[in-house]
Amino acid sequence: MLSNLGPGLITGAADVDPGGISTHSQAGAVFGLNMLWTIVATFPLMAAIQSVSARIGRVTGQGLASNIKQTFPPVVLNILVGLLFFTNTLNIAADIAAMGQASALVLGFGEHGLALMFGVLSLLLQVLMPYHRYVRVLKWLTLSLFSYVAVVMTVQVPWLEVAARTVWPHLEWNRDTLTMVVAVFGTTISPYMFFWQSSQEVEELDAAPLDHDLRTHPEEAPAQLRRIGLDTYVGMAFSNLISMAIILAAAVALHDQGIDKIETAAQAAMALRPIAGEGAFLLFSLGIIGTGLLAVPVLAGSAAYAIAEARGWPEGLERKAYEARGFYGVIAAAMILGVALGFSPIDPIKALYWSAVVNGVISVPIMAAMMVVATSRRRMGAFVATPGQRLFGWAATVIMAIAVTAMFFVM
Repeated sequence: MLSNLGPGLITGAADVDPGGISTHSQAGAVFGLNMLWTIVATFPLMAAIQSVSARIGRVTGQGLASNIKQTFPPVVLNILVGLLFFTNTLNIAADIAAMGQASALVLGFGEHGLALMFGVLSLLLQVLMPYHRYVRVLKWLTLSLFSYVAVVMTVQVPWLEVAARTVWPHLEWNRDTLTMVVAVFGTTISPYMFFWQSSQEVEELDAAPLDHDLRTHPEEAPAQLRRIGLDTYVGMAFSNLISMAIILAAAVALHDQGIDKIETAAQAAMALRPIAGEGAFLLFSLGIIGTGLLAVPVLAGSAAYAIAEARGWPEGLERKAYEARGFYGVIAAAMILGVALGFSPIDPIKALYWSAVVNGVISVPIMAAMMVVATSRRRMGAFVATPGQRLFGWAATVIMAIAVTAMFFVM
């Protein structure tokens, strides 16, 4: 089973980046156990939409941007890809800054220097290591997220109340509540995940000479579609488990102590230190670093795949740098700009906020475009999206549209 886990597992784990940790920490600190229901509610929606993106990549042998390019006018793709690069760069800046802050908390020095080191390390790994080796590094980094499960084990958890509040939360539906619900949904269902998982299915094809796209080799479909289902649902369940653990830890350790002023993941780690102990603090901080090392290359890589496919450039992490100059140029540009923003006067918290705003806005047309592609027999042949994928995929699109409308309302 483990050998069948790849693009879906990595995508799900990368979804819990330092920005996501910050959002979920705020949800737990401010609302206690009453935001756990959001994690349960998002699971079927994100699992459906991610399985659709993976299906598009495996069936057509092309990434999501290539398929959108062949289905919609060029101006639509260019706008979406440009906004994706913008938001991913802001996310990279916030994530690298959070990694530097977390490292400095543990070591006691060198916040900016450590952030620069992480940015350079991530860039070098992407450029110098071929995909079939690099994906193993990413798989191992997913284990760092278990630190948040361990954090939960260091605090006293009222499990009966957890179950009750997950099913029946006690909430006042005011501006603050609505803002947090929108933030959790926007953090959980992100556009960069769609492009990354679809392109990783294409990378898997390139890395395995005996595998082919399903449209030209339908005999491979039963095994591959089962694998995609297992990989995606396990990956999304893993992502939601970790998100739930973060909310739970913040609710029990911070909210119950009256601590609700949490803006960054590093602040959450510091707040845990005197309450849950040194072990919880170290686990939380190391988790920020581990998930940052996982999420930053996914953010840079998804932007590179989207732009390269839109422009018709050679792309892929399996290629040498000189074979895909434009593709690796986008990765380098996103990483360099992200690191540079960390040294600028721009507030990383505000950068993360605005990236979430734009992410929420562009997720709706991208999801709609995905569903059009996934139900097109011209693109997908006999392997159009299943009825369940259509139901939950369109449901996710509509719910995100409502969330974006609500976000503008509360703004």
